[in-house]
Amino acid sequence: MNEKQTAEKIRPTKKQKELLGFIEAFIAEHGYSPSYREVMSGLNYTSVATVSLHINSLIKRGHLRKRDHSARSLEVVQASEPSKVTTNQIAPGEEKWLVEKVEHAFLLLEDLGGEIKENSLDHLYVLIGALKVLGLDGAAQSFMPRLTALKQKQIS
Repeated sequence: MNEKQTAEKIRPTKKQKELLGFIEAFIAEHGYSPSYREVMSGLNYTSVATVSLHINSLIKRGHLRKRDHSARSLEVVQASEPSKVTTNQIAPGEEKWLVEKVEHAFLLLEDLGGEIKENSLDHLYVLIGALKVLGLDGAAQSFMPRLTALKQKQIS
């Protein structure tokens, strides 16, 4: 390996990612790292040597380290993948923008006057559902009477 490769972490292989994930989950659940035999049975490997090979490779690549030379001393250096926490919470400025976009969609349909296509109503239902998923139930409820009126207009 050259200096640049040792300075930067080399990404783990698919099997190694699986192993890192298993070790992280095991440590989170038990508070200590798994033994090689627990890794072997947990990941359905047929040999402890295979586990050892992958762990030593992950240590060389900088993803794992052994605290000392004792059993159950593995530590994950960093999370195997940077975790992206996704939530359904939006910032107040985004809330206003989103409600304005839904309002605009309603105005476009209400201003058409003529026949309303069913897929246009479906689009509005999706937008209102998105507001609910994002926790904006009040905004979603405020659009419901207008949606009902548009639906009645389509039926008649």
